Amino acid sequence: MEHPLSLYNTLTRRKAPFEPLHAPFVGVYLCGPTVYSEAHLGNARGPVVFDVLTRYLRYLGYTVRYVRNITDVGHLESDADEGEDKLAKKARAQQLEPMQVAETYAHRYHHHMAQLGNLPPDIEPRASGHITEQITMIEEIIANGFAYEVNGSVYFDVPTYNENHNYGKLSNRNIDELLAGTRDNLAGQSEKRSPLDFALWKNASPEHIMRWPSPWGEGFPGWHLECSAMSRKYLGREFDIHGGGLDLMFPHHECEIAQSQASHSHTDESQVWMHNNMITVNGTKMSKSTGNFITLTDLFAGTTEALGQVYSPMVVRFFLLQAHYRSPVDVTEEGLQAARKGYRKLMNGLRLLDKLALPEGTERAADTEKADSELRKMTQDCFVGLNDDLNTARCVASLFNVLRKLNGYGANLATLANVSEAALLETTAAYRALVTDILGLADEPRADAEQLLHLTLHFYQEAKAAKDYAKVDEIRAALKAQGIVVKDTKAGVDWAYSEE
Repeated sequence: MEHPLSLYNTLTRRKAPFEPLHAPFVGVYLCGPTVYSEAHLGNARGPVVFDVLTRYLRYLGYTVRYVRNITDVGHLESDADEGEDKLAKKARAQQLEPMQVAETYAHRYHHHMAQLGNLPPDIEPRASGHITEQITMIEEIIANGFAYEVNGSVYFDVPTYNENHNYGKLSNRNIDELLAGTRDNLAGQSEKRSPLDFALWKNASPEHIMRWPSPWGEGFPGWHLECSAMSRKYLGREFDIHGGGLDLMFPHHECEIAQSQASHSHTDESQVWMHNNMITVNGTKMSKSTGNFITLTDLFAGTTEALGQVYSPMVVRFFLLQAHYRSPVDVTEEGLQAARKGYRKLMNGLRLLDKLALPEGTERAADTEKADSELRKMTQDCFVGLNDDLNTARCVASLFNVLRKLNGYGANLATLANVSEAALLETTAAYRALVTDILGLADEPRADAEQLLHLTLHFYQEAKAAKDYAKVDEIRAALKAQGIVVKDTKAGVDWAYSEE
C-alpha cells in the first residue's frame, strides 16, 4: 500500500515515510493511565493524538490493532524504584481494596475518553492481569545475562547491557553523564550494583498490599516491564508504532527498549517511537506531583479555579488538535474561547453540506476545470497536513480555507454553477470525513431540554389564553410525539411522561 504519510521517529530523530512491518496490518501501542486518581487535561493529549492517528491509518485502508494499557500496579511514587505504589497508597488512605480504587478511576477515565470522542482501544490490557507474561520476560533477561536477583528483587543490569548496546539512544543520553548525576543518590539503594539499574521485580514488604508469587518470592512487577510484556503479547516482538508523552521518554521508554533488546525479543520493541509534547498552565508543566493540573471533571463542569467558564469535551478536543502534537500547548482562557468559536464554525460547516445544491433552472458553466482544480487543491491541502507527521494544526487551517469556500457557495447558491457536481461532492465528502471520521469531532447538543420544554409550555399557555386552539392542538401533538403529555390543572399547566 502506497501513501504519503510520514512520521517523526524519536528513535532516529528524523521524519520518514511510514512503512508498516506487515502491511496492511499496523500495530499501535500507547502507554495508558495509572489509575490511582482523576485524569487531568495533560493525560488527555496522548489519547486524543493517537486516536486521530489510528483513525487516519484506518481511513488510509490499514487494519489497525490499537493497544492502550492500564497500569494498576507497580508504578511507585518516584516513577522509579522507591516509595510506595501509587495505587496502593490511595487504597490505604481511603481504606479500600486496591482493585476497587483501580476500577473506580478506570471507569472515570473511560467515561472522559468517550466524552472527548476517543474510540476505545482494540485491546486494553491491565498490568495486574499479565503477571505471568512479565515473569517470563524477566526469566529471559536473567538467562541472557542482563539482570540479577537480590533479596527477592530483580534488577536490570544497565552497565552490562551497555557494553554491547546503547542505553540512552532513545532519549539521547550518555550513560557516563547519567552515572555522574546519580552517584550521590545510591544511598539506601545498596541492592543495586549501579544507580542506573532499574527494577524488573520488587520484593514485597510485609505491609505491601499488592503481591504475587514468583521464582524470586512474593512481589510485584516493575513499572517499565509491564508495557514491554503486554505490547509483546498483543503486538509481537516488534511492532509499528509506540506512543506516549514526552515525559515518558526517559526512563520509561528507554527502559522498555533495553528490556526488549535484553529479552528473547532482541528488538527495539517498536520501529517508530512517537512522543506528544506537554501541556502547560501559565507556562508551567501540568503535573499531579506539583499540583498544577486541571482535572477533566472540573474542566467539563466549569469548576476549576484556573478557568472561568465551562468548556465542553469537543471544544477541548479541538483545542488540543489546533497544535501539532510535538509542540507544547499552554492552557489559557483566550485559547479555549477561540477553540470554541472554531469548533462551532466547523459544526456549522457540517450543517451546510446538505444545503449546497444548484438552484433549479440554473445552468452549470460550460467550463468548470479551473474552479474544480482550485477546489480539489484546497481539499488536498487538508491531507497534506495530516501526511506531514500528523500535523493537525495545518490540517485544521486548511479545513477553514475549504469552509470559507463552501460558505461562499452557501451564501449564493447560484455560484455553484461554476464548479462541477463531481468536484463539489468530493470536497463535501472529504470535509465530512476529515471533521468527523479523522479528527473525531462530533456535534454536541447545546440545548437544555428542560428549558426548551418550559418555553414550549409557555407558548402553550399564551395560545390557550388567546383561544388559538389550533396552535394549542399543534403544541400538544408535537409534545406527545416526543412522549410528553400536557396537563391542564387548577394550579396551572404541567407535563408528564406519556404512559401509552
